[in-house]
Amino acid sequence: MRRHVIIGRYGPGDRSRFPLGDGELETRLDLVVGERALDHGIGRALSDLARLGVYPSEIGVDVLILAAHVHAADTRVSRDSESQDGWTRELRLIVPVSDPDRWTAAAPIFVRMLNFLTGDRWSLAFRARPRRFAQVAPTRPGTLIGPPFNDLALFSGGLDSLIGAIDALEAGRTPLLISHAGEGATSDAQSTIFEALKAQYPAIPFRRLRLWMAFPEGFVRGSAGENTTRGRSFLFFALGVFAGSGLDDPFTLKVPENGLIAVNVPLDPLRLGALSTRTTHPFYIARWNDVLTTLGIEGRIENPYWDMTKGEMVAACADGALLRRLTSTSLSCAAPTKGRWQGLGTQHCGYCLPCLIRRASLLKGFGPGADPTVYTVDDLTARALDTRQSEGVQVRSFQFAIERLRARPALAPILIHKPGPLFDESPARQTALADVYRRGLEEVGALLTGVRTRPG
Repeated sequence: MRRHVIIGRYGPGDRSRFPLGDGELETRLDLVVGERALDHGIGRALSDLARLGVYPSEIGVDVLILAAHVHAADTRVSRDSESQDGWTRELRLIVPVSDPDRWTAAAPIFVRMLNFLTGDRWSLAFRARPRRFAQVAPTRPGTLIGPPFNDLALFSGGLDSLIGAIDALEAGRTPLLISHAGEGATSDAQSTIFEALKAQYPAIPFRRLRLWMAFPEGFVRGSAGENTTRGRSFLFFALGVFAGSGLDDPFTLKVPENGLIAVNVPLDPLRLGALSTRTTHPFYIARWNDVLTTLGIEGRIENPYWDMTKGEMVAACADGALLRRLTSTSLSCAAPTKGRWQGLGTQHCGYCLPCLIRRASLLKGFGPGADPTVYTVDDLTARALDTRQSEGVQVRSFQFAIERLRARPALAPILIHKPGPLFDESPARQTALADVYRRGLEEVGALLTGVRTRPG
């Protein structure tokens, strides 16, 4: 096991020295390219927002700078080689910011948030930016007309974010959609859906902010990369907060996610670790809201669909006809390129956890035979699925969870606490979360009627 520290630097003249701990390896994160431009897509994002009349605050820029440090550590420090247990890494970040005192006050909240999100042990320290970079955000010009946006939402290219965008546009809102351009299939889905929405709503001046941020192999010396990306939502949320800090009024960043996935109760006892992500868990969102208050950022993060299953979202979409037309362009699969070895293109596998929840939701919302998605395994009932292969693992886990809850319905209010604390939620909301968990499993159960699984 090796401990890693990532130290952000504003240009070659930023030479401050920081003592390393015993056995700790340092990685330099250069934040500037050329004379003054911010690197890693941040400078481009500032320019893109300025063209839209949005000017993030210095604290808002700091949020995205911190996210760059987190993303570098999360994607370039291997769990396999750099941890004692094959999972838990020890990661320290030293981040240059505009107001170190304010950021130091928020550090314990960030540490708690990141430890929960990724399952690692994080340590954060903040220092002042070099004087030359005291101001990096463009100055807002003295104009009378501000940006047109009265809505702010994450836009991933998935089915939930598509529904969220349609609902906002049908309500007459003007959203600024926030996208992190990941691998090609995800990026393509985002672009295709966005252009289709622009064609459908030409009179609404909504726009999209896209950020591409990736670090090369070998960025962290002596470590392979890491593909679990448990911290990906930190970058996604940070990008939304960064943009929101430049709006004229206090913002609400909407995170469109169905309640079953948001709580993400482990399907079986083996899923408390790597297979149970917490990217939109209520505890995680609550810590973000604590951080925004501490940093003095006038905004909140909310999941407007926290009490709905994915199928209920589909059924209640404000323009069901448009949703039907665009559903096939959305992307839900955990690994849409895994069929390449079979000579297949990018498509949904049909049997991973998000694919199963998607299929169940479209069965509920559109009815039998109306799902336009192409799945590698199109008919789940055609043959028994092998539980020792990827095609049957998630199906059997769902069957286990569904059978367990049908046998003991009173477990629902207990099981929703497994993924993480819910003390921020009122008793009424906890009851609603237990109910959406139950309804979500029953939704998948309807899909799996007649589906057989067996080992080998």
